Amino acid sequence: METLKELYVKEIVPNLIEKFKYTSKMQVPKIEKIVLNMGVGDGASDVKYIDAAVKELEVIAGQKPVVTTAKKSIAGFKLREGNKIGCKVTLRGEKMYIFLEKLIKIALPRVRDFRGISKGSFDGRGNYTLGIKEQLVFPEVDYDKVIKVRGLDVVIVTTAKTNEEALELLSGFGLPFRK
Repeated sequence: METLKELYVKEIVPNLIEKFKYTSKMQVPKIEKIVLNMGVGDGASDVKYIDAAVKELEVIAGQKPVVTTAKKSIAGFKLREGNKIGCKVTLRGEKMYIFLEKLIKIALPRVRDFRGISKGSFDGRGNYTLGIKEQLVFPEVDYDKVIKVRGLDVVIVTTAKTNEEALELLSGFGLPFRK
């Protein structure tokens, strides 16, 4: 059972060099970081929601998240500048590969009515964003301790220059894109 890092070096790099005719290994795109973000709408009114989200994200990522605050006041959302509204965590290196493997092999297959992830969620600069509707697809999250089912965003930041390169890179890692 090889790790995703070994898979990248042994198979993905040679495939990408062949497909895109790179002249050096350094030109081959790689995954730079994965950012997990959990917005907590009710966090402004009750701190226990923020604390719960931080605990869940820490369990999912294996790393302590940072609490995010509102940058502006928005009266329509009953939001004041500086209110705690969510949490995020940035994964790099070994933890990033561990999370990616968990996402591909465990979490995504547990999503209800899963038919693959959209190819349209690239930003034009080689980054991919994926929304997960409920945090319960991760096996570490204890169902009985969840106060409220909420989703999270997974942003995979790559060094790829185009969407096509990024798609090829992420497909190589085994992300299940829709046909």
